[in-house]
Amino acid sequence: MTDQNHALPAQGSDPKLQGEQSNNNNQTMESLLKEQELSIDFPQAGEIRKGHIASISPSQILVSIGAKSEGLVSGKELEQLSAKEREALEVGQEVYVYVISPEDSNGNVVLSLKRAQEQISWDNVDRHLEENNVIESKIIGFNKGGLIALVEGLRGFIPSSQVSALRRMQSTGDTPEQRWQKMIGEPISVRVIEVDRERRRLILSEKAASTESRQSIKERVLEELQVGGVYTGRVTSVANFGAFINVNGADGLVHLSEISWDHIEHPREALEVGQEVKVKVINIDREKKRIGLSIRALLEDPWKARLERYSVGQLVEGVITRLTKFGAFARLEGDIEGLIHISEISENRIEHPKEVLKEGDVKTLRVIRIDPEQRRIGLSLRKVDSAAFADKDFKLMTAEFGALEHDEAPEDKPASSAGDVPEPDA
Repeated sequence: MTDQNHALPAQGSDPKLQGEQSNNNNQTMESLLKEQELSIDFPQAGEIRKGHIASISPSQILVSIGAKSEGLVSGKELEQLSAKEREALEVGQEVYVYVISPEDSNGNVVLSLKRAQEQISWDNVDRHLEENNVIESKIIGFNKGGLIALVEGLRGFIPSSQVSALRRMQSTGDTPEQRWQKMIGEPISVRVIEVDRERRRLILSEKAASTESRQSIKERVLEELQVGGVYTGRVTSVANFGAFINVNGADGLVHLSEISWDHIEHPREALEVGQEVKVKVINIDREKKRIGLSIRALLEDPWKARLERYSVGQLVEGVITRLTKFGAFARLEGDIEGLIHISEISENRIEHPKEVLKEGDVKTLRVIRIDPEQRRIGLSLRKVDSAAFADKDFKLMTAEFGALEHDEAPEDKPASSAGDVPEPDA
């Protein structure tokens, strides 16, 4: 009876008030659900997540990845795992997974253990390359070109030219099997010298890692090198951001922008491992033990020679190549472009260069500024007929006209002597 009475509304209670309380409760529940939904971190395709194995069966592995959801590793993604890798997995184990799809046709999150492992491994070898780390590994195979070792779970190739002198002395025989077979299983210290994730190419070097005291050599070289000095070095590795050049036993970095005056996308377009090159030391950080090198500093800047043909006030012909909010670019010759600032296009105020110009227009322009260091030329369309340059235009025109008259004048003949003058007719 007590429970029944407790469940009944109190005598004299207001039914309207009870209805309002019910609505408030519903609104509170709805808002809580919305807040909870917004706070859920839903998985996105292509991301790597940390999770825990919830269950393992012959056909699938269930992984809890947070966001109140679990994902499946099944089908071909499960088949990619070796028997040894599958045996090493257990319920509750922390693992990294790659999200292939946040939702398949059955509403499941599709995951891959193998892809996560590989992506993390490539990230790690990129870091080893950038930091010049020496890595302890093991020889797992060979081919006719050299040895194969594992780094971060990836197969890396050590060309025979990058095998240490001591190991090469120990490799005897006419065939790869005779030279390398007995070395399988041996430990080896290597450095990463090239990474190409798209081509799944990982190149290692034992020679670059084997030093009697690599640190002491670098410290000595850092003391000997001089900023501004020119040295001969050898390319030891290449990466997207530049190339490492060994100078007197220590590696320095030639950044991508310091390889050539021409635009290149990758150092491989100009350099290859083992190539001998001349470099200039442009900076030395003795505290961080870093050496900055440049190849292009030893090459003549082609722009300087080209810019010598131009002078401020000169009239030139240019082809409009690009229009932007701040002005227009005009190609004068080859790859030399100048900028016509929007304020130099018209005497009248304009909002955009397209009001006066269009791409492909051929225009006579006035050179108003030359900056060889920044490789920039300032041009003007509105100053083509400017009175300020009238004297210069007149002098140039006169000089050109005089040169033209000189080229067209007949060759001088010697004056006739008195004996050569014909006698008048009788």
